[in-house]
Amino acid sequence: MQNNTRSPHNPKPFRFNTMIVAIVSAALLLGVFLGVSLTSVANSNPENIASSVYIDSAAPDADICVQYGASAIVTDTRVFLTLNPFKVYVTQPRMQPGCVLRTSDWAILQQRNLLTSQQVSNCKNSLNTFAYTGKLENSPQVSCVYPNDAAGNLFAPQGQTAAKFQ
Repeated sequence: MQNNTRSPHNPKPFRFNTMIVAIVSAALLLGVFLGVSLTSVANSNPENIASSVYIDSAAPDADICVQYGASAIVTDTRVFLTLNPFKVYVTQPRMQPGCVLRTSDWAILQQRNLLTSQQVSNCKNSLNTFAYTGKLENSPQVSCVYPNDAAGNLFAPQGQTAAKFQ
């Protein structure tokens, strides 16, 4: 005769319920699908600049910019200062892609007659470099710019500094 009572030494074996397994699997797959979808949507929207790859591809003459310098986000803002009364007025910033060239690669701009010898001399004497917005073949706006490392890179982990751009 068989005893139907459970003993503490022989617990009832655990049985998988196929419905519970199906629900958990579906929830896991849905979560992975939504996560991948949201991540790829966030990086593909031009209003959401989330990666340096997007900035590199949007730079004017992207292949030249990446090879001879670095792509950049250029912010044009004008500041008006009145003295009587003392007030500061700032225009809305205009964001556009740009390129900062290494000092050793100015020849690209000189070969296209985009710089005068006076501009090169002035910029070189101040240990600056050139940057531009717009395509090289369409009269870009070229500026002598200087690196300002005073504030540091607050996006980099503490203790790490970026290599100098020369």
